[in-house]
Amino acid sequence: MTVGSTSYRGILVVTGTGTEVGKTVTTAAIAALALADGATVAVVKPAQTGIAAGEPGDLADVARLAGDVTCVEYARYPDPLAPATAARRAGLAPIDLDEVVAGVRGLAATHDLVLVEGAGGLLVWFDEVGTNLGHLAMELRAPVLVVAAAGLGTLNATALTCEALRVRGLDCLGVVVGSFPAGPDLAAACNLADLSGVAAAPLLGVLPEKLGGAARPAFLDAARAALDPVLGGSWPLLS
Repeated sequence: MTVGSTSYRGILVVTGTGTEVGKTVTTAAIAALALADGATVAVVKPAQTGIAAGEPGDLADVARLAGDVTCVEYARYPDPLAPATAARRAGLAPIDLDEVVAGVRGLAATHDLVLVEGAGGLLVWFDEVGTNLGHLAMELRAPVLVVAAAGLGTLNATALTCEALRVRGLDCLGVVVGSFPAGPDLAAACNLADLSGVAAAPLLGVLPEKLGGAARPAFLDAARAALDPVLGGSWPLLS
């Protein structure tokens, strides 16, 4: 793994403090910056939930926004639920952790950057024995990027997620706000100053809301302006 003036290299696990916080847009933004820097990029989705077979999922959004990335999805379940619950309801096999670990390692041998995007939060169950994204990150020995919401309640959710990472001996690379409103309320504005403190990790970017609807050139420009150089952007860390 290399961190510096160029985009991120290695394996990076992307989790969220919950659902609908901007994980996919954040993943696409990091991928877009890496591609622009000349890197080869793969994006892995261990489980896609809430999307029927044949319909475009999160990886289709990543490819649309970022460009020429290798996309691998390991399991898909139609109900918008935790993967373990969705698999049980659909009568389908749960995520096979060993299969995903082997697949990610294989991609890492042929790509400069492999992004692994979770479903929901860090501790959402993959199977009936409680395997989760934290276990996957531990097996991969990969750092984790936490995508957080902007508004009221995000400080507690972010602190809990980052504490869970530390308890498991996982490295939290930092926090990105996945969707920041154009007209932030008091809580959202204050959270920018407080997030790094409660997370005990740096704030590495603030992505504007509705970025997922941008055309690819505009998306790349916005990603560069909104993410820290650690992730390939030009956004300065807040003090």
